[in-house]
Amino acid sequence: MKKNVEKHLTLRERILETIRDAIMSGALKPGEKVAEPELAARFGISRTPIREAFRQLESEGYLSVVPRKGALVASFSAKDVEEFYAIKSILEGYAARKACALLSTREINKLEAINEKLREIANEGDVRHFFKVHNSFHDLFIKGAGNDKLHDMIAALLKKFQRLRLASLSKPGRMLISVEEHEKIIEAFRSRDASLAEMLVQKNAEYGGRVLIDEDCTPGISSAPPMDL
Repeated sequence: MKKNVEKHLTLRERILETIRDAIMSGALKPGEKVAEPELAARFGISRTPIREAFRQLESEGYLSVVPRKGALVASFSAKDVEEFYAIKSILEGYAARKACALLSTREINKLEAINEKLREIANEGDVRHFFKVHNSFHDLFIKGAGNDKLHDMIAALLKKFQRLRLASLSKPGRMLISVEEHEKIIEAFRSRDASLAEMLVQKNAEYGGRVLIDEDCTPGISSAPPMDL
């Protein structure tokens, strides 16, 4: 029974990454339909796990599931990008301010260790691995704010706009810039400068949105490398 569950989860993840990769690479364009029959034939499965995957991808901002039309690749406007990063900036900045007085030395050291790992990954150019570890950096100080409702609110927001965040980190040089920004944030935490920590985290978020808007591109249709399946 356990092996069947593990096999199902592995297959489901492959479906998710296949669609995510097609959208991020531009193989699937905004507004384009993602065909269930083709995926069912490719993976040799029924449509039920595919529809489950569609629901998750909709929650992450990759797809829009429309009644009688099916799953379409979601579109983001410059306004969507600006609004998301403005909200992210405010919420994460507030979390950083609150966390500044609460983070232990051990937690700050852990932030530094995570950031060193991020530097290694950035030098390797692995955007998807960087994205996962990058999430753990931010999650640590957001949890450190000691406000569960704030943490849940930010987590829900980030999940819904996951595609934008990955697109932003995929821009040339963006990963190393992120590492450098994190260094300044860590130093603000060490010096217990709440105002500076808030400002730096807000600046970090605002820059993430600006690199998408300034290049006048459709977020999520980027040069992110293909996912090995």
